[in-house]
Amino acid sequence: MTVLVLTCEADVTADMVVAELHEQGVPLVRFDPADLPGTGALSAEYVRGEFRGYLSIGGRVASMQGLRSVWIRRPGEPAAHAAEPSEWLSVETAHALYGMLDCTGARWMNHPSAAAKARRKPWQLRVAHQSGFPVPATLLTTHPSMARQFAEQYRNVVVKSVSGKSPGDPPMALPTTLVPPDADFSGVAAAPTLLQRYVAKRADVRLTSVGDQHFAARKAAEPGQVDGRYGDTGHEWEPVEVPAQIARAVEAYKKQAELAYGAFDFAEDSTGTWWFLECNQGGQFGFVELETGLPIARAVASWLGAEPM
Repeated sequence: MTVLVLTCEADVTADMVVAELHEQGVPLVRFDPADLPGTGALSAEYVRGEFRGYLSIGGRVASMQGLRSVWIRRPGEPAAHAAEPSEWLSVETAHALYGMLDCTGARWMNHPSAAAKARRKPWQLRVAHQSGFPVPATLLTTHPSMARQFAEQYRNVVVKSVSGKSPGDPPMALPTTLVPPDADFSGVAAAPTLLQRYVAKRADVRLTSVGDQHFAARKAAEPGQVDGRYGDTGHEWEPVEVPAQIARAVEAYKKQAELAYGAFDFAEDSTGTWWFLECNQGGQFGFVELETGLPIARAVASWLGAEPM
């Protein structure tokens, strides 16, 4: 049976998993929805109650009846590489492709409907709290007065993007920024704004959860550091043990979110508490594996290549 990897051409993280799948002798087809229609093609047939479907790319064919799993890693926008791309064509292609894949008995990492809900920060924070994670006090608002009161109450607060990225090609990440309590919050009325109590951290922690396996890495932070994605601290990622209560919370979170994979980000404070910041349902792990040697790609490949129950 075949593993279907949905991702773009330039994806080093996917390359690592593909290499592991080859090593394990698992058949796979790598397919970018951006190439459909064009170099990629599909066909689905419903005859007398029977379903037969196929995807093909570069001379390789994946039968929908023979799919063991689907990994949605970093797929391009459907029909983006078409001869005459359009918003309508992208919608049509997405409905055809993902609708066809939904007809299979394949396992998903992660299913598009679960992934879409898991991206929404307000929902993430609620599920994180219900799962047992420590979560910093957070406010999402378009009321300047509420933002002002929140900042006055907690004094040290940060402002974050709700969606995690700004429009553009390529999209740009917005840094988490520390704001003083006497800041002008009138601009909050222009767009939903997420404010969160600032956690003075001694380290960033990235926990990558694959099925029932959890891989954690820690990188020491510089004093006063706000966003670990920006600036060179001079420290590297190092493997770290996962506390039992964090492992239980991860499992509870993934069960409620219906995720097979999640990249969890934490801020570790001076007491050693891991404060939940977010869970990226499609987060990268290549940089962590390359610095720590944690066998994350192998775990992903093993999950994808496991025989159906």
